[in-house]
Amino acid sequence: MIRRTRCAMLLASITLTVPISSMAQSSAGPEEELILEVTSPRLVRDLYETPAAVSVVSAPDIREGQQRLQLDESLDTVPGLFFQNRYNFAQNLRLSTRGFGARAPFGIRGIRIQVDGIPYTLPDGQSQIDAVDLDSAQRIEVIRGPSSVQYGNASGGVIDITTARGDDMPPGARLRQDVGSDDYYKTTAQANGTQGNTSGIATMSWLNYNGYREQSEVEKGLFNGRLSHEWGEGQRLTATFNALHTPKAEDPAGLTAEQVAEDRRQATDNAKRLDSGQDVDQQTLGLLYEAPVVGAGNLTVSTFFTRRDFRQQLPFPGPSLIAYDRQFYGISTDYQQGSELAGRSLTWVVGADLQRQSDERRRYLVAFNGDVTAQTQEETQNATTAAVFAQGDLALTDRFNVSVGTRFDRLRLSVDDDKLDDGDDSGSRTYDEFSGFAGVSYRLAPRQQLYATIGTAFESPTFTEFANPDGSGGFNPDIEPQQALNREVGVRGSFGQGLSYDMALFSIRVDDEILPYEIDNRTFYENAGRTERNGIELGLGWDISYAWRITSALTLADYTLRDFEDEQGNDADGNRLPGLPREQWVTEVEWKGSGQPFAALEWQYVGDLYAENSNQTKVPDYWLFGMRAGDTVRFGRQSLNFYGSVRNLLDEDYFSNIRINANRGAFYEPAPGRTFYAGLEWVF
Repeated sequence: MIRRTRCAMLLASITLTVPISSMAQSSAGPEEELILEVTSPRLVRDLYETPAAVSVVSAPDIREGQQRLQLDESLDTVPGLFFQNRYNFAQNLRLSTRGFGARAPFGIRGIRIQVDGIPYTLPDGQSQIDAVDLDSAQRIEVIRGPSSVQYGNASGGVIDITTARGDDMPPGARLRQDVGSDDYYKTTAQANGTQGNTSGIATMSWLNYNGYREQSEVEKGLFNGRLSHEWGEGQRLTATFNALHTPKAEDPAGLTAEQVAEDRRQATDNAKRLDSGQDVDQQTLGLLYEAPVVGAGNLTVSTFFTRRDFRQQLPFPGPSLIAYDRQFYGISTDYQQGSELAGRSLTWVVGADLQRQSDERRRYLVAFNGDVTAQTQEETQNATTAAVFAQGDLALTDRFNVSVGTRFDRLRLSVDDDKLDDGDDSGSRTYDEFSGFAGVSYRLAPRQQLYATIGTAFESPTFTEFANPDGSGGFNPDIEPQQALNREVGVRGSFGQGLSYDMALFSIRVDDEILPYEIDNRTFYENAGRTERNGIELGLGWDISYAWRITSALTLADYTLRDFEDEQGNDADGNRLPGLPREQWVTEVEWKGSGQPFAALEWQYVGDLYAENSNQTKVPDYWLFGMRAGDTVRFGRQSLNFYGSVRNLLDEDYFSNIRINANRGAFYEPAPGRTFYAGLEWVF
């Protein structure tokens, strides 16, 4: 008997951390063969024929007892991921994988984010995740390591989020109310249903949170809706609409070590005087068409349009008020088919992507008292990317597979200067980039696999990173894209029905590494020679019994600067890449009762890291402990779910974010101590 389970995957350097036994039915007998089928918008295959690594988080782990505020709640047991800035909603969550994304002083760069096939990563490489609705999330798939063969620019890793369709859950409605420390309130309403071949779901939430530090308040509303219709044999059209309204997200700014010792909760004087923070409105509409076509293949076509209005006051005087109006749109298509080559099974996919980003940007000069005194920037920034790709898997024997892939990207970045009284700073840059991938996979046993991969990737500077440090506009002529070569060997498998493992050893060389530095509180970027990234990632899952489960993720990695001078002009060759720990270990022990009760205890260790390229300021390591629990009471077809959690159980002093290479030593953003939250959900 064969059991099939689906999860998502791309050809990239990833580690599976979901215990395979937990993804199959618990009643599966030893005689059954488990086939874990991995998919993505690009290719579908059996996991144990895939020369790559993948982590998958399913709906129960996303929702059960969680606040559903940030991605780190769901992904902290994925090895190789490092999260910062959970509590600053003006700067947003920072995420890095195998060193990619670490340079971003705020938000996410160098990592591909997409939701329901809609890119949340712009053509220039910046990602915004403030509109990701975790209350709707059904599955999150993580791909670590360079993935340019699939997605082109800024694909040092991939986070692929799928939200629920209306037929993914029993028809009904849910009302949820959370309360917690630091005046945390979140209200959520959701309803879904089906009518014939049509299904729909809508989720709305509103967040009010004063925050741990001064000047940290946030007000945020989210809406996510999907309408899907099926007809014929396997044809499906899905429309997705997402809306974000954030009228307030304050920024307390980074502190020096002396300010931290004086008062961890304080904001800087400039942050309070200027009322630093941001307000955002964004709307996204996407269409996804899936259909089998002639030739035993499958066609996928997706298109989207995003509009974003943004305004941010940075926490310092000077040219620190930023605003833009953005339009971002595109179309993607791919065709996949299974066939034969010389009598051997061949699965292949071809496709194309076309995307355009257009930003109407302004920057204003702000005095110490908060008065806007002049406009310093008015320009239109356009980024257009066009790409074609192909990849395939060939089964040379029943156990041995070979995979290859290639992609060509043309990326054009341009600036049209509309403020000509200080000169014309218009300009453009065009990049033509080829990416390649090759891998082999050998199945040692039905559920034991050894694989090896090699692949290339590129990452262009973003518009923000092109800023000229000499104060002029236009493009910085001294900064170029970084290029990565990734090599990986991995092994994975499962024993019986309870124990799974996945180990990946990686070695990545990045030439022309892009790193930040600060001048007069403004962040600029430069190519840092090269970096070397070597490490091991280990994921273990053990279903001890029906009631008890252990999940553990260990990352040991070395990120080293080569051929680089630090900000003082000193030789930094051999220094560690700032902002990244060498060691991370996360373990969760989970208990589930015979009905609906659950409880979980989690502990996390994060090793020390450096705050700047010169490695003069070391940020200490820390341990965090947390627990959550809940239960369900049923009343016929209705139910009440109640849950609660304690974060930072031992009240550890640590930093939720380190502002890399910050000016005047203002590196630190202190994290809250022990905090609580609790909630009640009515399902009817």
